[in-house]
Amino acid sequence: MIKIKVYVFTALLICLSGYFSSVQGQETGYVMTVKGKIDADEMGKTLIHEHIVTNFEGTKNPNQTFEDQERAINLILPHLKYIKSLGYETLFECTPSYIGKNVELLQQLSELSGLNIVTNTGFYAAVDKKYLPEIVYKEAAETLASMWYDEWKDGIADSGIRPGFIKLGVGKGELDTIEQKIFKAGMILSKKTGMTIAVHTGDGNSIKSQARLAEENDFDLQKLIWVHAQNGNDQERMSMAEKGIWISLDGVSETRMDEYIKMIVIIREHSLLSRLLLSHDDGWGVEFDNGELVLKPFGNGNKIPYRTISEVLIKKLNALGFTQKQIDMIFIENPKKAFGILN
Repeated sequence: MIKIKVYVFTALLICLSGYFSSVQGQETGYVMTVKGKIDADEMGKTLIHEHIVTNFEGTKNPNQTFEDQERAINLILPHLKYIKSLGYETLFECTPSYIGKNVELLQQLSELSGLNIVTNTGFYAAVDKKYLPEIVYKEAAETLASMWYDEWKDGIADSGIRPGFIKLGVGKGELDTIEQKIFKAGMILSKKTGMTIAVHTGDGNSIKSQARLAEENDFDLQKLIWVHAQNGNDQERMSMAEKGIWISLDGVSETRMDEYIKMIVIIREHSLLSRLLLSHDDGWGVEFDNGELVLKPFGNGNKIPYRTISEVLIKKLNALGFTQKQIDMIFIENPKKAFGILN
């Protein structure tokens, strides 16, 4: 009789263990990297908005390739290996379609560095719509969402490499007709796939416009990231965070360190660190000099890409009383919750 009770109790523990494991998995979901799907709990320490290569002249295709990728690998790989040595496991590559996104290069660098790299789908209407394909002006939001869904389902261009989030770009002020269209397309796709929308945003008025449109369409604001929230003011950041929108301070640099620390401290004072994301927004611009590929660092205020947060910012935050738990929240827990796909 005692043995039977032991067996029953053991079986019950196993069932409960499986149940809680399942619940945990449901809460964190998964992330689609350039090498395939991983559990969101495997993301680890994460940089949520960086670039590898970007073509600021624009390209004719959503995915750019160039013949001499080995040169790019030789230049960029040491930097990725270094941030891996700093404890980072995942990097979200935010270069949009038609601005030099190169997913084959990302996949190669992921394999060689050991970093999880996540790419995106979507369109970028900032910078006076310089990087928008003509189809945006002709087709409805539903058609655009369907195009992006094909990338989610089958891969970007002919690569077979799938996106893990939606990257959009809008300018300042109220969303205009085209910006509303791509934002609506993003919401349609997000609802269908579970991918989060990260929106390059010109100012606080723009994010307010996005929030209103999202609420009108019954969109979950926790699936929306205000990219470049440093372009707003404290009141706007607090208001959006309280709604559930992720506040992403992108562009952390040596030259603007005090400015970013002040914003982070104010967010902590309002008990909203659980809505905060941070990044450098570093990377390389693609240029061609007499037909030769040249890659030049963005020049965002960091002497070496991808390092300033770990080597400067976190140390300064620690000196201001930020605990390891709070640091882990910003760089481990928040990215997992922001980008985890539950569908």
